[in-house]
Amino acid sequence: MILLGVVSLFADATYESARSVLGPYLAALGASGGTVGMVAGLGELIGYGLRFGSGYLADRTGRYWGIALVGFSLNMAAVPLLALAGHWGWVAALIALERTGKAIRNPPRDAILSHAAQVVGRGWGFGLQEALGQIGAVVGPLAISAALYFHADYRTCLGSLAIPALLTLVTLAIGALTYSKPRVLETTAAATTNLPLTRSFWFFLVAASLIAAGSLDFPLVAYHVHGNELLSEARIPVLYAVVMGSQALSALGSGLLFDRVGLRALLGICLFTAPIAPLAFGGHRAGLFAAMILWGLGMGAQKAMFKATVARMSPAGRRGFAYGCFDLCYGVSWFLGSMLMGYSYERSVSALIFISIGSQLLAIPVLLVVVRRTARLDY
Repeated sequence: MILLGVVSLFADATYESARSVLGPYLAALGASGGTVGMVAGLGELIGYGLRFGSGYLADRTGRYWGIALVGFSLNMAAVPLLALAGHWGWVAALIALERTGKAIRNPPRDAILSHAAQVVGRGWGFGLQEALGQIGAVVGPLAISAALYFHADYRTCLGSLAIPALLTLVTLAIGALTYSKPRVLETTAAATTNLPLTRSFWFFLVAASLIAAGSLDFPLVAYHVHGNELLSEARIPVLYAVVMGSQALSALGSGLLFDRVGLRALLGICLFTAPIAPLAFGGHRAGLFAAMILWGLGMGAQKAMFKATVARMSPAGRRGFAYGCFDLCYGVSWFLGSMLMGYSYERSVSALIFISIGSQLLAIPVLLVVVRRTARLDY
């Protein structure tokens, strides 16, 4: 569990650093606001949509570590190559490659972690992994901000990310050699079951998809901040570090809360995420920073609780498949929402805000159904 957390630390330091400057980098290469929304949304679609096949393959073959290694290798190789892009189209292609690697790696990694975390509590296990990842996601963007402050260019910053990328792969290889059979880490009899996924699981996917569709992409926010001169280029990565720091704290607290009160904890997520859009696009720095704190709190809660919920609602023999289904629905919804909000941004910020708030509030009654139907379910 700790080893996977350290892997996340180095991996997040790599690609979250790149993400912190993606909006301004695309703008420097001539991309429009709609293009930024499309690139970010397409990346999330690929990053989540392809996980269905990866999770299914991991369950069928049992090669969780091998599939994760392939995914991490693609994921880590694409980021420093962004430094060589001369047109926003090449950036889009490399983001697609990076997200493809993430799509391949995540379901087997999450399945491995779900087995390891069963003893200590899955909320805490996923929360700890997310918090360690966010340490890298804070340190990385802050390092990029410092480099930009001292007049480094985007290409130099992106190229330097080859260092944490290499450390990611080394740490992952150590984990694969040390714990080669992750299923033996789970102690309950459910570890050998292969029961079908319940109807409640699919209701949960509907709720998670609605939340995803209303979630903002940071590259679009960064594009807005840069275009309206709300912050300097060097301070935009600091804004992203605020998000990641909030996310780390939220992941730990949310994981513990999930272990204590169960699925009822999911109902609080929308309270964090619904006000983000009006605060982020209100034109005031104080509102912008408040939005980023809420965004971090909401995303941290999502990542810890959603993954723990999937583990709780799926038998171990179907867990890779369950994570793949979740990621497919979440990713398609994120893509459609990002495309729609990117299109709306260039025409009506009010429409963007309405879409974001409305989609997330619609998730609340569906979550209530999930909580009622699964009060006694736990694999």
